[in-house]
Amino acid sequence: MFKHIKGDFFGGLTAGIVALPLALAFGVSSGLGASAGLYGAMFLSFFAALLGGTNTQISGPTAPMTALSMVVISSIVIMNDGDVSKALPLILGVFLLSGLIQIVLGLVGLGVYIKYIPYPVVSGFMTAIGLIILTTQTLPVLGYYPKEDTELVNSFEAEAEHTLLMKVIDENLENDLLEVEKFTQAAQEGQQISNIDIENESKVQASKYASGVIGALRVLPRALGNIDFVELLLALGTIIIIYGFKRITTVIPSTLVGLILMTIIANFFTPGYRPITEIPSGFPMPQWGIFYEISFIDLLPYFFTALTLALLGTIDSLLTSVVADNLTKTRHKPNKELIGQGIGNTISSIFGGLPGAGATIRTVVNINSGGVTRISGMISSMVLLFILLIFSSIASKIPAAVLAGILVTVGISVMDYKGLRASRILPKDIKFKRLGVSSEVIIMFTVMILATFWNLVYAVGIGLLIACIFFMKKTGDSMSKLSNLLLSSKEKLKEKIELIDSDGDGSPNVAIKQIIGPLFFGSSDSFQKLGSNIPDSASTVLFKLDRMNYLDQSGVYAMDEMILSLEKQNKKVYFSGIDSQPKLMFEKMGFFDKVNSNQIFENYEDCIKSLKK
Repeated sequence: MFKHIKGDFFGGLTAGIVALPLALAFGVSSGLGASAGLYGAMFLSFFAALLGGTNTQISGPTAPMTALSMVVISSIVIMNDGDVSKALPLILGVFLLSGLIQIVLGLVGLGVYIKYIPYPVVSGFMTAIGLIILTTQTLPVLGYYPKEDTELVNSFEAEAEHTLLMKVIDENLENDLLEVEKFTQAAQEGQQISNIDIENESKVQASKYASGVIGALRVLPRALGNIDFVELLLALGTIIIIYGFKRITTVIPSTLVGLILMTIIANFFTPGYRPITEIPSGFPMPQWGIFYEISFIDLLPYFFTALTLALLGTIDSLLTSVVADNLTKTRHKPNKELIGQGIGNTISSIFGGLPGAGATIRTVVNINSGGVTRISGMISSMVLLFILLIFSSIASKIPAAVLAGILVTVGISVMDYKGLRASRILPKDIKFKRLGVSSEVIIMFTVMILATFWNLVYAVGIGLLIACIFFMKKTGDSMSKLSNLLLSSKEKLKEKIELIDSDGDGSPNVAIKQIIGPLFFGSSDSFQKLGSNIPDSASTVLFKLDRMNYLDQSGVYAMDEMILSLEKQNKKVYFSGIDSQPKLMFEKMGFFDKVNSNQIFENYEDCIKSLKK
C-alpha cells in the first residue's frame, strides 16, 4: 500500500486544497455555517477512504447532498423559532439516521441495485439542484439578506405577534382545553411579549418567506432594488477568476485561486465586506445532544427524508466510483463503499458536519495528481484538518459573497446539459391526441420542476413512480407484440394465432399461441383480450410457454380467466414448456388443481403428437 505513498501524498494534498473552498461554500449555503462543511469534508473523506470500496475516491459535501440538506435544515430551524443552536440536535440526528441507513443498505447488498434508477430521474434531479443553487445564491450575490431588510421584517410584525401569542396559548393548553386559570396566565404571558421578541420572530418569518426557490423569487425584486455593489463585485470577480483562470492552466484549481485572490482584495480594498461566520479553532467537539436531547420519536417524521439523503448519497458516491474505475481500470466494491460512506456520514454528523458523498471532481483531481490507494483520501482529510487547526482565523475572513460566487459556478456545472439537449431528439412515444411527447422528457421535466419548486424528496419518488408506470406500459405493449407468432401454416389471421389441422380433415382445429416474455400486471390486459380473437373453428387451444420467463399473481389470474372463457366456448386448453419460475407460481397459486395433468406437456412436440393421435 505504501509503495505509492508519493503519488497518494500529492493526490490527497491537491484534492484537499480543491475541497477547501467547496466545503466552506456548501457549509455557508446549508445554513449551518462554513465549519459544518469543513467538518463534513474532513470526517467523511477520512472514514469513507479508510473503510470504503473505492481506493481513489475523495468524499465530502456535494451540491446535491447540500441542496437537500439545506431544505432539511431550513425546515427544522423554522420550527425552532429560527434558532439554529436549538434545532441543531434534530438536524444532526437526521444526518446520523441517513448515515445509518446507508450502512444498512450496504450490509444487505443493495449497492448493486442503484444502477436501475432511470437516467431521466437522475437528470431531472441534477438539473433541479443546479437551478436551486443558482436561484438561492442570487440573493447573497446581490448582497441581500432578508433578515436585514427592515421594511420586509416590519411587514411581518402582525404575523409575528400572532405566532407568539398562539405559542403562549399552546403552552397553557391541557388536554386540548384552555381553562379559565390557564387563560388568565396565558393573557399575562402574552402581555410580557416584548418588541424585541416580536422583532426576532418577524425576522424568522421574513427568512421563511424568502426561503427556497419560490421565496428567493418572491424577494428578488426587493434584492434588485437594494443591491450591495461591494458584495456583487466580489461575487462577480470570483466567478470571472474561476472561469478565466481555467483558460490559463488547470494545474492550480481555479476555485482556490478565486477564493484566495478575492479574499485578499476584500481585506485590503473593501473593509465593509461581509465575512463568513467564524470558524472555531481547534479540533471539533462531538455534539452529544444528538443522543440525549432528541428521541427516536422526534426523528420518525424525518425517516423518509433521511432515506432520501441516504439514497442520494448512494447514487452520488457510486456514480463517482464508476468514474474512478474508468480512470484507474479497477473495479470498486459497491456494498463496501456504501458501508464506508455510511460510517463517514454517521461520524461526521456526531461532530456537526454536513452529510456528503463521493465527489467526482475531487476524485478525478486525486487520480490525475497521482493518487492510487485509499491513503490519498485520508491525506486529503488531514490537509483540511491542518487548515482548520492552523488557519481557521484566516479562513474566517473569507467574504460570504466569494463563497456565493463559487456556488454559482457549482450550480452551473452540476446541471445535466446532456439530458436537456437530448430532450429535443428523443422519440415521442406518448401520444396526446395529435401531440407526441417523449416519456423520458416527461419524467425528466416532472422531476426537475417538482424538485425545484416543491420538494426534492417527493420529486424523486414521483419521478420513479412515473418511470415505473411508463416502463410497465411499454413492457406490456412490447410483450403483447412479441407474443404474436408469425404463422407457418396454411391460414394467417391478423390476430397472429397459428392454426393447425390435428385430425387431418383439412380444417384447422387447433389454435396455438406462444407467450414471449413476462406475463405480468402490465401485459395481462392485452393477454385477456386474446380470447375473443381465437376463431370459432378451433376446438383446441395450445399455449406455448417455453419463452414466458416470468409470471406474477396478475398473470396467474389472467390465465385463470382465459381458461374459464375458453371452456365456456367448449374449447379444450393445453400447455407446453412451462419454465421454472412460472411453474412455481402456478403451483403456489393452486393453478394446477384446476388443470388436468394430461393437459400439460414438457415440450411442444410431445403435445402436438398427442393431439394428432
